Amino acid sequence: MFYGLNKFIKNFLPKRLFYRSLIIVAAPIILLQITITVVFFDSLWIKANKGMTRSLVGEIVTIIDVYNNENEESKKIITNLYNQNFNFSVRLLEEETLPEIQGARWFSPMDRTLRRELKSKFIEYWFDSTTYKEVVDLRIKFNNGVLQIFFPKERITPSSARIFALWITMPAFLLILIAILFLRNQTKPIVNLAKAAERFGKGDYIEEFRPSGALEIRQAGHEFDRMRKRIIRHLNQRSEMLSGISHDLRTPLTRLKLQLSFIKDKEISKKMANDIDDMEKMLNDYLQFSSSQINEKTETFKLDMLLKEIASRYENNKINLSIHGDVTFNGRLNSMKRCITNILDNAILYGKETNVILKKTMNNIVIFIDDDGPGIPVHERENVLKPFYRMDESRSQNKSGVGLGLSIAWDIIRSHGGNMLLETSSQKGLRVKISLPS
Repeated sequence: MFYGLNKFIKNFLPKRLFYRSLIIVAAPIILLQITITVVFFDSLWIKANKGMTRSLVGEIVTIIDVYNNENEESKKIITNLYNQNFNFSVRLLEEETLPEIQGARWFSPMDRTLRRELKSKFIEYWFDSTTYKEVVDLRIKFNNGVLQIFFPKERITPSSARIFALWITMPAFLLILIAILFLRNQTKPIVNLAKAAERFGKGDYIEEFRPSGALEIRQAGHEFDRMRKRIIRHLNQRSEMLSGISHDLRTPLTRLKLQLSFIKDKEISKKMANDIDDMEKMLNDYLQFSSSQINEKTETFKLDMLLKEIASRYENNKINLSIHGDVTFNGRLNSMKRCITNILDNAILYGKETNVILKKTMNNIVIFIDDDGPGIPVHERENVLKPFYRMDESRSQNKSGVGLGLSIAWDIIRSHGGNMLLETSSQKGLRVKISLPS
């Protein structure tokens, strides 16, 4: 039960650290302001408003008693005194009735309190607190007419309410603003660390990473930087080792080629030369797969122009390009060139016609590379993305390669934050679908 409730509440909470921290800081401030406001209005404002309204109604009752019991001269004297000392404006409207249009506000605490006190003293009355900004128009049924009284709103409303509202809201907004500035400075190093980790995970080259922020965040940044440097050092050592092996292996292969030229049996010499060529191609494939991409910087380039450039190299092969508009991509140019080239080499090797489609959707860049070759069975599509995996001999017969082309392409696409799927093309061959973030 509690787990379900906790999960339900989390669905409404923000996912980012900055907004969660802001809620932690701002929620107590807002709750405190609400509590203080409720206590103020309940204990001070409402009670003061009630007492002032009751005193005002008592004065109005006194005026009614004067109009009922005194002569005209006394009425004028007392009315003038009220006008001078209490800021009242009293007049008797003969042969008039109370207005039918309601002028009181049901949601206003001032109007509710005035209505409650008048109801306890008078049967027929009407008042309007909205038409005039500073005064209230009160009318009470009196004999055959209406007794109209204008009095200031400050007689029934404490003047400290607006000042209190100002001082209760302004500090709260100021504190929340200060909290936003501090939280932004505290969460910025975490965001920078996450972006650096994401870039490094995609294979981008990071020249220098400077940890900042609180001590714990700095420690995490230092550990990330140390890990990054260890990985880079390991990859560089591997590349140097493979370069040394490549140099050492190519030297005896070159000597073997020279020695083959002295063999008189041309048939044996040709077979051995073909084997040596295959060994060189395998060696190049191994080095290509193991070469580090960590030092290649990202750049913005035209993906449509890159496809046209690569397709122009295959002049003797039938490659149909279908490009929908200009497509700009931010990534590693040489790596993407190697990826597309490997897939096209594979398509041309097994098929006669290749169709390349490039289009941009709302969130992704999609590339389709279709061929009319024998295709790849569904149960083998996951395996061919593994390094050094080759399918059965019937498909691989007389085909060069060591099973690294699709594996390298898949690794490059994944390092750019995209995905690569193998499907069946419309020509019943293989379709390679590449999805990249736009």
